[in-house]
Amino acid sequence: MNFVTAHDGFTLHDLVTYSQKHNEANGEDNRDGANDNHAWNCGVEGETADPKVNALREQQKRNFLASLFLSQGVPMLVAGDEMGRTQKGNNNAYCQDNELSWVNWELSEKQRQLLEFTTRMTKLRREQPVLSKRRFFRGAHIWDSELKDLAWFRPDGKEMKREDWEKPYVRSLAFLLGGDAIATPDDEGYRIVGDTLLVLLNAHHEPITFLLPALEWGADWELVVDTAATGESQRTHTPAGGKVQAVGRSVVVLRRPTTEWE
Repeated sequence: MNFVTAHDGFTLHDLVTYSQKHNEANGEDNRDGANDNHAWNCGVEGETADPKVNALREQQKRNFLASLFLSQGVPMLVAGDEMGRTQKGNNNAYCQDNELSWVNWELSEKQRQLLEFTTRMTKLRREQPVLSKRRFFRGAHIWDSELKDLAWFRPDGKEMKREDWEKPYVRSLAFLLGGDAIATPDDEGYRIVGDTLLVLLNAHHEPITFLLPALEWGADWELVVDTAATGESQRTHTPAGGKVQAVGRSVVVLRRPTTEWE
C-alpha cells in the first residue's frame, strides 16, 4: 500500500502550503496533531498571491501524484487530494464537522487542472501493466525478454553502478520498466506484455538535461507525462541518445511502445 497523505495529517495541498500545523480552531492551543509533518511551504507559510510560489506548489502536487501512481503496489488517494482540498493547515481536523473538513465540489481553475492531471495518471496506470507488477523486481531479463524488468540510469544515459548510489549529492536519476519483462501471467495464463516506460526524476531545484539510454534500450521514446506542464503534455518523440530536459523539481515519463513507433 502506497500513500502520500492519509485521513490524519495534512492534505496534499496543505503539504506544500504549510510547514507547521495550524490547529488553533480545535481548541487545544495547537498542542494536538503531529508536529513532524515532513512538509514544505515552498517559501511562504500559508496561502499567498505570489505566482511563482503557487506555480511551484501546483508542480509539487503533480510530483507527489505522479510518484504515487508510478509506484508498484496499491495506491491510496485521500478524497479531495485529487482536486487540491485544503484544511488550512489543520492536520488533526477530527472535531471540525464544517467547511474545514468537508469536500467543496466548486472547483477553481487550478483545482480542475489538478483533477485532470490525476485522471491522466490513473489512466496511465490502468493502461500500463509494468506499473502493477505482482512480484518483486530482479533487475534482470525475464525469460526471453529483450529488456531487464528494471534498470537505473544516470542523467548521462549510462546504467547506474554501486558507487553512483553512494554519492550523497545525487538528486537526479532515471529508471526503466521493461514492458516485455513481466514475470507473472494474466488470469488466463497468457504472458503479459506492455509498453516500456522510462521515468526521469529531477529533485534538484535547477533543470537537468538527461541523455536517453543507448539504442538497445529503445530506438524512440514518446513523452507522456511532464509534471512541469499545467496541461496535458505534448506527445513529442526523442530518439535513443537524444536529450530531454527535466526542469527543477519535476518528473518526466517517456513511453516506448512494444512495437517500435515509426
